[in-house]
Amino acid sequence: MEAILSSTMSAVGIMLGLAFLGAGIGIGILGSKVAEAVGRNPETKNDIVHSVMILAVVLTVLIFILFAFVFLLLYFNPYTV
Repeated sequence: MEAILSSTMSAVGIMLGLAFLGAGIGIGILGSKVAEAVGRNPETKNDIVHSVMILAVVLTVLIFILFAFVFLLLYFNPYTV
C-alpha cells in the first residue's frame, strides 16, 4: 500500500514538474517570437497580442485540467483498493 502511494506521489511530482517546465519554456519562446514579430511589423501589434492571449488562455486551461487529473490520482487512486 505504501509503495503504491509513494509511486503515485512520485508520478504526480514528475507530471507537474514537466508540465510547468514545458509551459514555461513554451511561453518564453512564444514571447520572444511575439517581440520579434512586433519589432518587424509594429502595425499588427493588436492582432498578434490578441492571438497570443488566446494561446495563453488555452495553455492555462490545459494546466487546470492537469491539476484535476492529478487530484483525481491522489484522492481516488484505483490501485489502492
